[in-house]
Amino acid sequence: MAVTDEAIEKIKQMIVAGELRPGDRLPREADLSGRLGLSRSSLREAVKALTLINVLNVRQGDGTYVTSLEPALLLESLSFVVDLHRDDTVLQFFEVRRLLEPAATALAAQRMGSDEIAELRCLLDRLGDSPTVDDLVANDLEFHRRIVAGAGNPVLASMVDTVSATTQRARIWRGLTQADAVAATLREHRAIAASLAARDPDGARAWATVHIGGVERWLTSAIPPTAGVGPSTLDAIRPT
Repeated sequence: MAVTDEAIEKIKQMIVAGELRPGDRLPREADLSGRLGLSRSSLREAVKALTLINVLNVRQGDGTYVTSLEPALLLESLSFVVDLHRDDTVLQFFEVRRLLEPAATALAAQRMGSDEIAELRCLLDRLGDSPTVDDLVANDLEFHRRIVAGAGNPVLASMVDTVSATTQRARIWRGLTQADAVAATLREHRAIAASLAARDPDGARAWATVHIGGVERWLTSAIPPTAGVGPSTLDAIRPT
């Protein structure tokens, strides 16, 4: 194991064991390096690495602290990696979204507050029956964000939000190229909202699966066979 990796592992074990808790200040560098049997340079590199993934927070002139370790904060590094995805992987992200989001929607049917469900339906009503594609996609993102938040599981919500963001471009392309995309999205959103209001987790899961699967199927069929896969895969789908 590299020296820096060893330093990272030892700090991690201190956190896992409860020796360092969220918000705690790390001991002075000289004290901590001696306690862990590490050089000060390897300890500094470990602190830098753990700061990048939001485990530690260096406050200039004050010291180094353990962050809140909240799931949304820790998963920001996953978001950075996801942002580097290429268009040829978008179908893989849709597959992950189809596995996770229906489960979150089913949980929301059981846990989401009545006021939150009412606000969700108002969100759909404000969109109207003939929205622009940009308005529809913005509304779609907010609609799904509220539902996964309503599932009451911050880890699941952060993962779904991260994966969902990568599919935004494909959703815009669908709205521009598929004749009935807007109507289908509105219909499916209303069905999901109705299932939530009825406290029907099976119905909510089914409609969420239908909704996400529809975009996935469209994308699979819309990519021309001659386009191949690569960074410009979505650019091969031209509005008609």
